[in-house]
Amino acid sequence: MSQIIDGKFVSETMKASIAKEVQELVAAGQRAPHLVAILVGNNGASETYVANKVKSCEELGFTSTLLRFDPSITEAELLAAVQGVNDNPDMDGLIVQLPLPDHINPDKVMEMIHPSKDVDGFHPINIGRMAKGLPAYISATPQGVLDLLAYYNIQTAGKHCVVVGRSQIVGLPMSILMQRNHPQGNCTVTLTHSRTPNLEEICAQGDIVIAALGKPEFIKAAHIKEGAVVIDVGLTRVVDESKKSGFALKGDVDFADVAPKCSYITPVPKGVGPMTIVSLMKNTLLAAKGTIYPKN
Repeated sequence: MSQIIDGKFVSETMKASIAKEVQELVAAGQRAPHLVAILVGNNGASETYVANKVKSCEELGFTSTLLRFDPSITEAELLAAVQGVNDNPDMDGLIVQLPLPDHINPDKVMEMIHPSKDVDGFHPINIGRMAKGLPAYISATPQGVLDLLAYYNIQTAGKHCVVVGRSQIVGLPMSILMQRNHPQGNCTVTLTHSRTPNLEEICAQGDIVIAALGKPEFIKAAHIKEGAVVIDVGLTRVVDESKKSGFALKGDVDFADVAPKCSYITPVPKGVGPMTIVSLMKNTLLAAKGTIYPKN
């Protein structure tokens, strides 16, 4: 039987540790970490994600500020708002919730965020520093995966890791992190994507398979070899009339089909998802302390 990787439990454990450290900072006369979120428009999923981040700030004793803008905001106005946060020494971390309206270039906005406040880890400088093995803010979801591997003491050195999906948010950084010289690394990594031929055959070679392609239940038992570790990063709403909400959350892995073959597997929900927010909180704490980028 496979062992379920309980991201909900691990995230709560990490939150307790972060909250304790925040209490100690405040008791020592320092201010609480301050996370700023920018939300443009009223996309339902984005509203939920931001609300969860604000709630986590409250739970951990952080200060949070939500800057809301109408979808008609110009790119120049949004860039000015980002610069305003950059210039405020009392604001430690900044996230700009994606997606943005079509008339705004998200890459331009991400590059405007100062690397020292880029707690999402999306700025090219943080991605470059990560690739070189230098201290950097690591994107929240990949960092959450690493923390799960560490918590369950899953050995990665010398293993073949197959990453399915090449997004700049998950797949690409995940492939870099898994091959670096690190306790949760030293893998031989194969990065696959929509143009990869023989995907099933390649996945079946993986000791560790990280699915981040955004296609619900795409990964089947035939993609997985006996004893593999399977990390499911996918999260898609699918219609399910049996649910009160009218939909169900599905990962990229067909859990029922795949789980019997695995040594470890993450469920959806309560797998990687809860780790993403706690990783963002961890980055914000690092920003407040000046651990990665010293405070001026």
